[in-house]
Amino acid sequence: MAKKDEAAKTKKNEANDLKEKLFMKRKNTGLEMTESETAKADKFCEEYKRFLDVGKTEREACAEAVRLAEKAGFVPFDKNAKYKAGDRVYRVNRGKAIILAVIGKKPVEEGVDLVAAHIDSPRIDLKQNPLYENEGLAYFKTHYYGGIKKYQWPVTPLALHGVIYTADGERVDVKLGEDESDPVLVITDILPHLADEQYKRPAPKLIQGEELNILIGSRPFRDDKASEAVKLAVMQILNKKYGITESDFISAELECVPAQKAKDVGFDRSMVGAYGQDDRVCAYTALAATLDIKGAPTRTAVTILTDKEEIGSEGCTGLQSSYLKYFIADLGEMYGTNGRTVLSHSKCLSADVNAAYDPTFSDPFEKLNAAYAGRGVVLTKYTGSRGKSGTNDASAEFVGEIRRLFDKENIIWQTGELGKVDHGGGGTVAMFISNLDVDTVDIGVPVLSMHAPFEVTAKNDIYMAYKAFRAFFK
Repeated sequence: MAKKDEAAKTKKNEANDLKEKLFMKRKNTGLEMTESETAKADKFCEEYKRFLDVGKTEREACAEAVRLAEKAGFVPFDKNAKYKAGDRVYRVNRGKAIILAVIGKKPVEEGVDLVAAHIDSPRIDLKQNPLYENEGLAYFKTHYYGGIKKYQWPVTPLALHGVIYTADGERVDVKLGEDESDPVLVITDILPHLADEQYKRPAPKLIQGEELNILIGSRPFRDDKASEAVKLAVMQILNKKYGITESDFISAELECVPAQKAKDVGFDRSMVGAYGQDDRVCAYTALAATLDIKGAPTRTAVTILTDKEEIGSEGCTGLQSSYLKYFIADLGEMYGTNGRTVLSHSKCLSADVNAAYDPTFSDPFEKLNAAYAGRGVVLTKYTGSRGKSGTNDASAEFVGEIRRLFDKENIIWQTGELGKVDHGGGGTVAMFISNLDVDTVDIGVPVLSMHAPFEVTAKNDIYMAYKAFRAFFK
């Protein structure tokens, strides 16, 4: 009996040894990270939360990136200049996107190391003719931006951000609802006692697009003979505060976003909850990694924080336009080569988030290939929908290169895809960069409640994303 027990024990040990050798190891940042590194992650996320609070729109995030870049020694890019290794430059595209570069030791004709994130997020935009009155209440009409669950946005305190250009060309900046003394705006909803008909609607239509009307006032202008007296009173306030008339809304970009600040989540404060973490969590970590480059990297490091990803990267500030290609062309010409040559030898991390597995709503996920909060930065080989439609599918060669880099640099990482095969999926900017003949793969942070007014990420994952981008730029 003893010999049988000993043989069984030996066999079990052999199996365990083989498992250790052959099976994929799934790490947990809470167990793998030292206390010192966890403390660094917590400290890093304090600045990240501040970035979220001051950069709730693409314009604001771009302006904050410029401020931080200039503080770190970056200067506006001059295509007629000649830069040396270690020089730090940036170019802004229409106030909504920014490209930063640190010139490397190797010639740019050997390629650049590119990280691309986006700084736009789902939100509620005002229509061009938004202001109206209905039964003694004043409202703004809206058109939502990006993929949202419309029913999540009513009864959420909203702040108004953006710019207005008046008839005479004056720019007026708007930011209302963020200070404690500011009023907030809100979309109303019907009370449950009277919601029988609403409950009969399918979930996507619980709140419909034309019902996302923002309540902005109720006190009438003091003149019994005036029609639309509440609208007039609101317009008078706006005229006094901003110097605008109603027609100036036509040349305005005004966005309603959640008014709350970024917060720690959980008794252990291990997570960050905030609006706009898709994709400013990757934008900030990429930006921080770029600003923290010491001296000259081996290859020129380029970071782009772009706009319009949430609506397909269209338009002159989205990555379907040519502004990145033009920047690379200018950079190449500066050193006697062309942009095509630079791009064909370049490599890119498309810095975008993935959906974190949610145990409460587990059905859409395929557990073996899902990303998990608290298990590190996510390498996403492909996104797309159903049969990999609309995606960059990274090559095995490039994925292998990145996993070796991460292992060498002790970065805790995981792989994941966006839900079960027939459940949809999503997109990033990766395919637009890979279309330029650049090896590209998605790297990002797993997010709970993605596209909601309050998204959740794990601090340790955020820090691992920063480390991943920093390692890529070495």
